[in-house]
Amino acid sequence: MGGSLSRTSLTVAGIMSILRSMSLSVIFLVAGGMFIAITSAVAQDKDAMRQLQVSSKAVSGAADKALLTVTPEYIIGPEDILEITVWKNADLSKQVQVRPDGRISLPLLGDISAVAKTPVQLTEEISTGLKSFMESPTISILVKEVNSYQIYVLGEVNKPGKYPLKSKTTLLQGITVAGGFTSMAARNKIVIFRFSKDGEGLTKLKASYDDIVVRDGSSQNMELKPGDQIVVPSETMVVLPTR
Repeated sequence: MGGSLSRTSLTVAGIMSILRSMSLSVIFLVAGGMFIAITSAVAQDKDAMRQLQVSSKAVSGAADKALLTVTPEYIIGPEDILEITVWKNADLSKQVQVRPDGRISLPLLGDISAVAKTPVQLTEEISTGLKSFMESPTISILVKEVNSYQIYVLGEVNKPGKYPLKSKTTLLQGITVAGGFTSMAARNKIVIFRFSKDGEGLTKLKASYDDIVVRDGSSQNMELKPGDQIVVPSETMVVLPTR
């Protein structure tokens, strides 16, 4: 009887030991599952964050362009994309991008200056030109993309390149955005190239940093316009005399 009880006790003890070990295994399995689930969730969160950041940048870029509302008074600039439609004539209708020189190319008419004009003014000019080839042409122009709200800062600045023009910006602010002058900059010989009012060429403007900052040359610290090209020459640059 005692031996039977002893065997029973050992059996119960063994069973309890097995159950305890099984419980630990289950706990480790569950814990392992939780770890895997947490790791997977963290990875998914990181992917989601990356996608959100990319989406945010895309939305931000789209929002910036959306702020540039095209009104009837909008002035066309370089790199703008125009959709030109000639009614009942698919061969003459096309989408074009304004070149850096301010011109577009159209069938029959060839190169036409588009910058510094409103869509209405450009429509009238194209319509007048096409009257030599057809009777009473009907033209419509839609500005598909506004890409001209930018300036170019070149020469002796620390970060030369193209920069967006999102708000009112002066000459000195534009140079500051480009990292400021280099040690070789001829800061009193700044040149700004700007499209003329009729779009037929560039106007050359000059500015001096010392005149703006030290002297009363605030008028030289002009407000920049879309398409402006700011050139800061080097002190060693040879300037040929004008005739």
